[in-house]
Amino acid sequence: MARTDAPGDDPAALPPQEALAAAQAELDAGRPFAAHEILEAVWKAGDDPGRTMWRGLAQVAVGITHAKRGNPTGAAALLQRGAETLAPYAGSTTDGVDVDGVRAWAIEAAADLSLATVPLRLTLN
Repeated sequence: MARTDAPGDDPAALPPQEALAAAQAELDAGRPFAAHEILEAVWKAGDDPGRTMWRGLAQVAVGITHAKRGNPTGAAALLQRGAETLAPYAGSTTDGVDVDGVRAWAIEAAADLSLATVPLRLTLN
């Protein structure tokens, strides 16, 4: 089955607040790829302006996955790309996401991958 970026492609997407809690639990448990899958489902199911933010979060999570799996080039690239994708949301807390905090974390981790092991917080709470 081919993967697409079309809105509504993933019927298994959780509502945003549930997705954030589930993704955070996966990150806290050291399972960034599982967090990526949750975030990606919301991104692909979305059709509103916030959809791109979810793509950025998924990119950051998969960047952490690459760091954990020993792929520094892929990790740095995806962490940086995620931070760039989140840039239009700077200064906001869309869907409760600490956009500035996630961006700052991703930029720092892209520059020093040892920081990719420091737990990422997706929300202000």
